[in-house]
Amino acid sequence: METLQFRFASRPGVRPADPALCGVVGSGNLEILVQPGAQADHCEVNIKTSARGFATTWQAVIGDFAASHPAGGTAIAINDMGATPAVVTLRLAQALAEYQGGAR
Repeated sequence: METLQFRFASRPGVRPADPALCGVVGSGNLEILVQPGAQADHCEVNIKTSARGFATTWQAVIGDFAASHPAGGTAIAINDMGATPAVVTLRLAQALAEYQGGAR
């Protein structure tokens, strides 16, 4: 397992009281937990992945997500078992929408 940590500037989003969990860790998939973070204008991301050596890819995928979604004020935990970048982006969008109370 490899652990990666990133912090990205992101516009603030809705901040509900309850964390949101999306996805299931399994072969080729991942789970994402979104909960309140420390700073309203940043999202903090902690990734545990079985696929070693993809830090640059993770940074690009999460960075693009943070730039295009209101993820500021969140702390995101990802447990990955080899999901593709497209699946990561989809699950991130689903988890953030659930966290913010529904699709935006």
